[in-house]
Amino acid sequence: MPERRGRFTREKWIDIGIQVGALALAMVFTTIILLAAGAPPLAAYREILQGAFGSVTGFSNVLVAWVPLLLAASGVLVTFAAGLWNIGVEGQIVFGAVLTTWALRLLQDASLSPALIILVALLAGMVGGALWAGLAGVLKTFGGVNEIFGGLGLNYVAAALTLWLIFGPWKRPGIGSMSGTEPFPDRLALPTIAGLRLSPWSLGLGILAVIVVYILLERTYFGLKLKATGANTKAAFLLGVPTWQYGMLAFLVCGALAGLAGAVQVTAVYHRLIPSISSGYGYLGLMIGMLILYRAIWVAPVALFFAALNIGSIQLPIVLKLDSTLSGVLQGALVLFVILVEGARQRYLHRSRVRIGSS
Repeated sequence: MPERRGRFTREKWIDIGIQVGALALAMVFTTIILLAAGAPPLAAYREILQGAFGSVTGFSNVLVAWVPLLLAASGVLVTFAAGLWNIGVEGQIVFGAVLTTWALRLLQDASLSPALIILVALLAGMVGGALWAGLAGVLKTFGGVNEIFGGLGLNYVAAALTLWLIFGPWKRPGIGSMSGTEPFPDRLALPTIAGLRLSPWSLGLGILAVIVVYILLERTYFGLKLKATGANTKAAFLLGVPTWQYGMLAFLVCGALAGLAGAVQVTAVYHRLIPSISSGYGYLGLMIGMLILYRAIWVAPVALFFAALNIGSIQLPIVLKLDSTLSGVLQGALVLFVILVEGARQRYLHRSRVRIGSS
């Protein structure tokens, strides 16, 4: 037992070392890019920190971005556990937002309490995300379409559908604008903290999602069977695990969480449907899932780091005349180096096992 505990501790510290080492390499890579562009790296990093944590408003905006990232990344981990690359999570956020908007438009004049209408709208968003993910699952399971290609295609369909609704059936009277649909009344928005954009309710939903997914993957038989399906589908099937059913369930759970992220964007952030309602959080959720090597315990801190980069980088064009996409360079480099370092580690372990086996 002590030996197993020691091995677990050793592996945990190795994982932390991989994360820290990858972050250092990503910082070096981004610094080289800044120097090549003639920009001051230290000033750029200082402005990112200042924009994210330098004021109550800035930090609350970080938490606003943190919520959909928590939901998207948590959902992605469920499909990753089943060995599925749910690239369509972006479209699932969008379709969740579409069904949330539909529910609010349908019920906004009904004689129901605002709390009930908001609850129905949130549930509609979850159903929308689950349906869109289920479609990707059906294409893979029964149509033989790889989930990567199916998901990417459905992302474009969801984006096109959103534009059609905004400029077509849900067009604002007398206005054809990229600003989105008609804003909903304040009573149909999730309550926010006075003077800030942050809703404690949406924050609670995001944190709850992380806890539920952690328990699901690490403390239940469902999570164990899901991981068995992802590790070796044929072996899991021979051991009695209904593999395709578990794959579909993984899609549905991920889609429901992604749809909830879209619902939060409508009810707590924009209060209407806009063309860029997902804000790229689906793709960022995928990056977070890869960065944390599919471990649910790391979702919250890494998602907070990504949210801080996104919000803090808004300062760059204002103060230093740099493009705010610098945060995307740092995020992408971070994921790339984590994958490279983990790949090198796995290769080293494989060679060590081969050497031990042959000796």
